[in-house]
Amino acid sequence: GGLRRAMAAPCYLGWDFSTQQLKVIAIDEQLRVIYEDNVHFDKDLPEFKTQGGVYIHSDRLTVTSPVLMWVKALDMILEKMKSSGFNFSHVRALSGAGQQHGSVYWKKGSIEILKNASSELPLHQALKDCFSVSNSPIWMDSSTASQCSALEKAMGGAQHLASITGSRAHERFTGNQIAKIYSQNPEVYMQTERISLVSSFAASLFLGSYAPIDYSDGSGMNLLQIWEKVWSVTCLDACAPGLEEKLGCPVPSHSVLGPISPYYSQRYGFSPDCKIVAFTGDNPGEMIMRFSEYDYVDTLFLWIQEPAPALEGHILCNPVDSRTYMALLCFKNGSLMRERIRDDCASGSWDEFSKALSSTAAGNNGNLGFYFDVMEIIPEAVGIHRFNRDNQKVVSDFPKEVEIRALIEGQFMAKRIHAEKLGYKVSKYDEKA
Repeated sequence: GGLRRAMAAPCYLGWDFSTQQLKVIAIDEQLRVIYEDNVHFDKDLPEFKTQGGVYIHSDRLTVTSPVLMWVKALDMILEKMKSSGFNFSHVRALSGAGQQHGSVYWKKGSIEILKNASSELPLHQALKDCFSVSNSPIWMDSSTASQCSALEKAMGGAQHLASITGSRAHERFTGNQIAKIYSQNPEVYMQTERISLVSSFAASLFLGSYAPIDYSDGSGMNLLQIWEKVWSVTCLDACAPGLEEKLGCPVPSHSVLGPISPYYSQRYGFSPDCKIVAFTGDNPGEMIMRFSEYDYVDTLFLWIQEPAPALEGHILCNPVDSRTYMALLCFKNGSLMRERIRDDCASGSWDEFSKALSSTAAGNNGNLGFYFDVMEIIPEAVGIHRFNRDNQKVVSDFPKEVEIRALIEGQFMAKRIHAEKLGYKVSKYDEKA
């Protein structure tokens, strides 16, 4: 048996339930990748007819994904692993991330079905009647403007809501999505026994019971008091009645939730001792890992000791250290803006762009520019704004190399200014670096 034990090197699985695909990665104890796979929703599950993993509804504001597609993707990827000879018995623990802000609505009685799922059936068949809302609202949804203003009003204003929950009301945030479901379909809401985030829903599939929401992903809901790490009763009441019991108690992001459900031992040969660690959101996960869906957006992640929540940007609980915080700032005029200036000023070549950049002095001789082709999130501004060293607004173009440096320096400066507003401190050490 000694030889076999030596070969059975332990490994760990990481799952990513993102907008367009489900990804899995297996690593050994040296953090080497030993297996990778993915299921692409549009391509591999065409029967759900999603585009980019989602349904964009006729109002162009409502965006959802079919919850059973996520379950079926998990069945598919596990079957792929099994047929490729992956040895599930070596997996000591698994965890993962889900696209942030999406929500899943479990129908009354589903906990029993989840606990007792027969290993003869793929999971999506066992769970096909478990969801009171079949299409889950996701982060791209912006149909809840009226719920957002009602929540801010109930909380005594946007800044007050931000100082409790880390963000002002946002249309994609889960509390406002729940409020919309309650106001449009109170009977559907009443039939719901548990509301999960995509992350805690994914963990629930492995746990065989309802996994709690973690602090970090839970801070993207407009419902969690980020200081005390408990639900804000006033926020809950402003969204829907009896919400606290439907959410369960939040937990630290690195909590071990329990052993894997017997379903996976019977169907795939997982060890019954395999541990499930709380899943978190893709943004907190990205701070740990650095991989993203928001390709066109510049996202700034900061580790902050003493946050100052503001109307712009988001403060979330830090997934690595529950005593500190992370700030998340999204800027729309990111890579697409840089590509446009590259096309206009460097004939489409990054090489030429870099050469022009290094040919100019840091500080750009006092020439400054802010470039927003589309309405920016932070600040809410649009258009191209150029200033010379005397702080006069220059309407005409800068010379090409001045334009390129103005763009890059302006983007960095804007990020730093907003970071400092949220409580980020640039230390003397950073200054030297």
